Amino acid sequence: MISRRVFLQGMSLMAISALFPTIGRSSVDISTIEFDSNIYNNNQAQTIIIYLYGGASELGGNLTNIEEIQTKSQNKYYLNDLTKTENNFWEQAGGKEMEEMLSVGDMNIFRTCYRKANTTKSHGECTAENQRGRMNKLEPDAGAGIIATLSDILYKKGVVTSDSKLPFLTMEGESNFFAIGDLNLPSFLRPSALNENLSNPYERRKIYETYQRDEWNSDPRPKDSDLSIKFDEMAKEINGESKIQDAFDKRATLDNFITNIGSKELPEGISYDNNTFAKKLKVAVTVLANNPDTKIISIGSGGLGGWDDHSDAVRNYSNRMKRLMSAIKDAISHAKALNKDNINIIVFAEFGRNVNLNDAEGWDHGNNQNVYIFGGKRYFNHLGVVGETELEPMGSNHRLYLKPKDNSYWFEPYSIAATIYKMYGIKNPEVLTGGYDAIDAGLFKV
Repeated sequence: MISRRVFLQGMSLMAISALFPTIGRSSVDISTIEFDSNIYNNNQAQTIIIYLYGGASELGGNLTNIEEIQTKSQNKYYLNDLTKTENNFWEQAGGKEMEEMLSVGDMNIFRTCYRKANTTKSHGECTAENQRGRMNKLEPDAGAGIIATLSDILYKKGVVTSDSKLPFLTMEGESNFFAIGDLNLPSFLRPSALNENLSNPYERRKIYETYQRDEWNSDPRPKDSDLSIKFDEMAKEINGESKIQDAFDKRATLDNFITNIGSKELPEGISYDNNTFAKKLKVAVTVLANNPDTKIISIGSGGLGGWDDHSDAVRNYSNRMKRLMSAIKDAISHAKALNKDNINIIVFAEFGRNVNLNDAEGWDHGNNQNVYIFGGKRYFNHLGVVGETELEPMGSNHRLYLKPKDNSYWFEPYSIAATIYKMYGIKNPEVLTGGYDAIDAGLFKV
């Protein structure tokens, strides 16, 4: 039987466009977008996206089926290392922190984000699709990313303007979230980069040779020498609106911004663990709490390690999950201490993992994952745990998956993009995701 991919590749572009008229497009037809400025203004949503590159196992947030898994796994789990909590979280893998956040209404977990329409388990294809919020089997790398698409809409709707200060930030580099496709984005909508040390990637070091003697010896010394200022003016004249000019423009903006953010003290009683990932979350929350213009910060999970746990999975994964959930718990406590009920954190990956413990004591790729949503109490209801799973053995090749139970609520990963669009006032996000609506089940208050 010919595969659907091969079938499509053998068709003409005209035939494909007739079947899938939106495939490969990234421009936003603003006339199709139903935008509600009241929702946007009432929510004042600000989002931290944590993407678990490599595909994190769902077991940290779902040990519901572990007894049956144990009977059918190629190799047995050491169950003393997999303690169930009250809500079937994995205690040693951040389960204690999850229970604490769940008990006070700070966490929603959706256990049935199920990749069914496109069953590929390729890292690249799944990440390209998930971070663009669209299925595109022929060209998963085509089109604009979720954040770029949202920025284009908010700009065209007039709620993000050239006066907005650093509306979109990245602490992981320019991922597919920021892919511009064929969007014509103004430079100020492109992401600025920060790191956990609040270093300005555009910083110009103070060099003696660029200062006149009286400037250098003055107290305080000017941040920029007269020569440096003239250099910026000349660059602007030569570069105009070209991309290289972004670096010149963002240097001063980021410098002032970072100085301000770096001076902020943590609220009393709030502290973070001393690791790179926790420091990133601390900076991200501090930025959002002190700059309402910043809408989304993408931080990945750098500092924790990758999630492609094909070997020695249990110990490495559990330690990683504990650091992840501990940092998130601190971040949500930080936002609450500042009365910022508009800040949310979304955690997801490209796919889940096979629950069979292989001969390397690891997990291979799967297609069901957890999606975690923290905070955002201004516009999100507290649902707690949503979705039920069952085991799906796949033949004799040691493939053992979790899938949604019959009649359980589930959604495709493209609904994550729709959820992000919806919280920013887009009432028909399905037009941007190829027909997939936002996560439902009563998540949104409006």
